[in-house]
Amino acid sequence: MEKSHIPISTKIRLMKALAWPVTTCGCESWTLRKSEETRLDASEMKGLRRTLRVSWTAKKTNEWVLNKAGVKQELLDTVKARKLAYYGHTIRKQGSCLEKEMMQGTMPGAPRRGRPRTAWMDNIKTWTGLSVEESIRMTEDRDKWRKVRPWCGRPLDQGRLKNRKKNSVEMLLI
Repeated sequence: MEKSHIPISTKIRLMKALAWPVTTCGCESWTLRKSEETRLDASEMKGLRRTLRVSWTAKKTNEWVLNKAGVKQELLDTVKARKLAYYGHTIRKQGSCLEKEMMQGTMPGAPRRGRPRTAWMDNIKTWTGLSVEESIRMTEDRDKWRKVRPWCGRPLDQGRLKNRKKNSVEMLLI
């Protein structure tokens, strides 16, 4: 990614295709605290700065780097989307399974002493604004669940979003 004759857009696509999967490996099981969110943002910015050959000692803001690259920060949103998709997928499973019980917090045993740590479900509650029972009801219907998690899946730019809406309207008219 150090070659100067390769366009920046290609370098960024390579970073997203090769480095991001390694960075986000197993992200569905992470409990995201503020420190992890900061690290993910920093990792994304470090990759962009390296791609653009901007030293960390240069007095360039993150906004400047994002504008120069022509992208938005989306690594953290991708992790959140994958985690919400995994949650919906697991809750929709038929019968009882260990994953489902752990997510819902129905494991037997006494709670720990002291201040409760941020739990995996706390992320889901914070991002959706729903209680556990409401989110479980919402996951049963995939279309409703996708509306609750609007950023889930591949981030769409406005042009593709307009074309998609236009095509779906045309399909309804046919």
